[in-house]
Amino acid sequence: MKKERIRCPWPTDEMYRGYHDREWGVPIHDDRRLFEYLILEGAQAGLSWHTVLKKRENYRAAFDHFDVEKVARYGDKDAARLLGNAGIIRNRLKIHATIQNARAFLKVQEEFGSFDAYQWGFVEGKPIINHRKSMREVPARTEVSDRLSKDLLKRGFKFVGTTICYAHMQAVGMVNDHLVACFRHAELTLNDLK
Repeated sequence: MKKERIRCPWPTDEMYRGYHDREWGVPIHDDRRLFEYLILEGAQAGLSWHTVLKKRENYRAAFDHFDVEKVARYGDKDAARLLGNAGIIRNRLKIHATIQNARAFLKVQEEFGSFDAYQWGFVEGKPIINHRKSMREVPARTEVSDRLSKDLLKRGFKFVGTTICYAHMQAVGMVNDHLVACFRHAELTLNDLK
């Protein structure tokens, strides 16, 4: 009989387990994917990540697969098209924030060479490996997410409060917040030490 893997308690269905097991907490250094995660985390504000994850393919199609240069050129017609798209979260502020964030993202790339270099600079290029035993120990924000949020806001980004930034940091592997009993904690920690 195959032994069931121990994982964090939040993945409640097959889609969520797949995301947890293959994506969440894996260090990402690709600017297009970092842009995607940043936008999706902002779209989540006030909702569940599960809701956004179910709509991720629709978001990819609606936002030119998160090609930041294309999204930065979106105008009023594009915003209207997106507001009519039932496959995404049709929130006017979030849609306009995505376009604004694309423009701010390009400025960061220009200044730092890549968004990756900018963002990972907040953790000195290496994931913060936590050793949490229960979900109660996982914070909604940290001092690092506070600094990242403040700097992004200063650069013109929207929907990047400290809680959104911390969720983003967890998702893109800047922080390993898998519980220590979870099989992914050890796997990611070993990869980070290589």
